[in-house]
Amino acid sequence: MKVLIDTNSFLLPHQFGVDIFGELARLGYHRCLVLRAVIGELNKLAANSTGKDKIAAKVGLSLVDRCEIIETEQSALVDDIIINIAVKQKLAVCTNDSLLKKRLSTKGITVVYLRQKHRLSI
Repeated sequence: MKVLIDTNSFLLPHQFGVDIFGELARLGYHRCLVLRAVIGELNKLAANSTGKDKIAAKVGLSLVDRCEIIETEQSALVDDIIINIAVKQKLAVCTNDSLLKKRLSTKGITVVYLRQKHRLSI
């Protein structure tokens, strides 16, 4: 199955020591997708943040090459793009953004999220 990964999920490996790809595979998601806009957000975080956030963003950027990249318009909000693509392609979404999780749930999209700070759950 395929899963679309949000920006904050790429920060989990450094922040909580979670192997996101191992956890996604455990849940049955073997094809990981990332939006070009998410990569842009990670680049901004890596350039503009300091300390742990900067390191987490750089670690996240190093993981992007394990995903298929979906080209996107930069003009729209990333969350809106995620929702539109997830609905059209019937993709699950990996995110910890509480507002995005609610919006996805109302559309019937499966949400994968961090649970108990050490594993991913549906």
